Amino acid sequence: MRHILDRPIWSALDTVHAGLAEGSERAQRYPPSIVPFAAAADTTPESLEALEDLPEADETMLLVEAGPISIPPGLVVVSEALAVQMVAERPHERIEDNRIQPLDQSDAEEMLALATLTKPGPFTLRAQSLGPFWGIKTEGRLIAMAGQRLRQTGFTELSGLCTHPEFQRRGLGTLLFRFVAGEIATQGETAYLHAYANNTPAIALYKSLGFRLRSEMNLRIVKRRA
Repeated sequence: MRHILDRPIWSALDTVHAGLAEGSERAQRYPPSIVPFAAAADTTPESLEALEDLPEADETMLLVEAGPISIPPGLVVVSEALAVQMVAERPHERIEDNRIQPLDQSDAEEMLALATLTKPGPFTLRAQSLGPFWGIKTEGRLIAMAGQRLRQTGFTELSGLCTHPEFQRRGLGTLLFRFVAGEIATQGETAYLHAYANNTPAIALYKSLGFRLRSEMNLRIVKRRA
């Protein structure tokens, strides 16, 4: 049997994030203003045709799965990469630190600027629609953040972890990582994350913080064929 995290986008849109889903029972996507993730229900011609119909002419979609990703003839692969999925080996303790504060929509532009600078992954002004985010500020300036993204029954993805280059190597990323992992565990859910397979320093750090490799993941960015 396939694990619920083997197809994390579909399983999120089919469960906890069903209220955000656009599409049909054959293929679904998040609103592109939130995140460009999409998935077909399966590899039948009907589902692949439904996936093909989701994007507008100028839109791209991001597909992530543990196995091979089938692409319908009407879509073309823009780029692809190999990632890894890591899962918490144990529930993390909830921690408190007065430097960490919840972020809200008033922080959205600054969050997007930080994500654009550090490139933790797809990020938009509406990223907080998927889950809560927390950050660390100095003199009112956001310098580090992390939050929650994909959610399935029993699982929550730790995502958006980034620190401004001027403030790296001070332990802020590790602090926020442990904090968000603890918040996920407090919800009674298991934390997991994704990282590019060639990002060995990050993978080593996550292992040291109690996460294990669960699966390799294929990542493809697609758009409509001209």
